[in-house]
Amino acid sequence: MSKGSILIVEDEPLIADDLAATLESQGYHISAVLDEGIDVFKHLENHSPNLALLDVKIAGEMDGIQIAEKLEIPFIYLTSFYDQKTLDRAKKTSPSGYIVKPFSEGDLIANVEMAFARTIKPDIQQRKPEKLFLRNGQEIVSMMSSDIVYVEAFDNYANVYTEKGKFIISHTLKSIEKTLIPLGFHRIHRSYLINFDHIDSISENYVFLKGLKVQIGKSYRKDLMDRLTMI
Repeated sequence: MSKGSILIVEDEPLIADDLAATLESQGYHISAVLDEGIDVFKHLENHSPNLALLDVKIAGEMDGIQIAEKLEIPFIYLTSFYDQKTLDRAKKTSPSGYIVKPFSEGDLIANVEMAFARTIKPDIQQRKPEKLFLRNGQEIVSMMSSDIVYVEAFDNYANVYTEKGKFIISHTLKSIEKTLIPLGFHRIHRSYLINFDHIDSISENYVFLKGLKVQIGKSYRKDLMDRLTMI
């Protein structure tokens, strides 16, 4: 099982390759290796890494700090710059770490592990099911998170499927994801978030949960398979 998924934003190919190889050797999944801000946000439309490693000075319209200001996931800075102006800008974004180049493998792993310990709930550290409240018309309905089989994006709304029926709520899938991922849910498609505990079987292109069939997006399949404990 993967320790977690990490996005690398680094425009020096040798450093980027070394980062990816080191992290993969330690059991982390690399969501992508990118070198421009515009590509970062395109990637995040369809993927949900747990952590980002951001080079402060990269090509393109945004530097690493400007990217961090728009991120909704924890991040660690990688940089050759530690002047006071850069440090002051970086501190305002509340990073999970600040690694100065050149750095050792030990520095990298220590910062990543500390970031996961402080701010990230990896798959093996999921919280217990929680009681959630959904607005259903004029009524507010309570249910345990474990009762939800999967959630489907529907424009600016979401369909919440349970064994007892479907609820439509006025939240986007992305906003719901922040609540459900730590409770054992997993994104398998740009439009679907599933309860991992309800998986009955997996075929080439679909996951079957409690008699329901949900499509797996091609770009999400590796993340899903990495999470499985195979025997």
